[in-house]
Amino acid sequence: MATTSSSAAARDGGNPFLRAVGWISTLAGWCAAAMIVAAVAITCQMIFVRFVLNGSTVWQTEAVIYLVIAATLVGLPYVQRLRGHVNVDLVPLAMGRSARKVLATVTLSVSIAIVAVMLWYGWEFWHFAWERGWRSDTVWGVRLWIPYLALPVGFALLLLQLVADLVAMLMGIDAPFGLEDG
Repeated sequence: MATTSSSAAARDGGNPFLRAVGWISTLAGWCAAAMIVAAVAITCQMIFVRFVLNGSTVWQTEAVIYLVIAATLVGLPYVQRLRGHVNVDLVPLAMGRSARKVLATVTLSVSIAIVAVMLWYGWEFWHFAWERGWRSDTVWGVRLWIPYLALPVGFALLLLQLVADLVAMLMGIDAPFGLEDG
């Protein structure tokens, strides 16, 4: 019988590839956190300008929206590395070790395929915005390739972390679903 789910970060077992991907995912998490802090600071500045100085704001709302979306996308690999996504492990807990490994392999493979498709379309969307010089229809008129860059970057980093998770599980460095046998 399996024990409770592991809440620790994915293991790397000293493997250079897994260590590098873990470092990249951690760096992405720090960048996402910095974007959230910047969004909060910009929101505070916007509130001060609007309600204390009675001034108008031009770029703040749009910047906060783009920062929060980018933080969500860029933070995906870090959350995956820490196993922070929603995890319903009722079925894996009821399975034996080999069945659990098969289920984890299928789950990670399907996740990799889906994220790869999302990466492709995210790249295509970003490239259209960059190539065609798209700008937002606001007073600020930000070049949209800048915030849209979070799409391919976030999905590429998530894809890399998912591949690392699959490699770690297949090499026996990490347990399927982070569940150790009891």
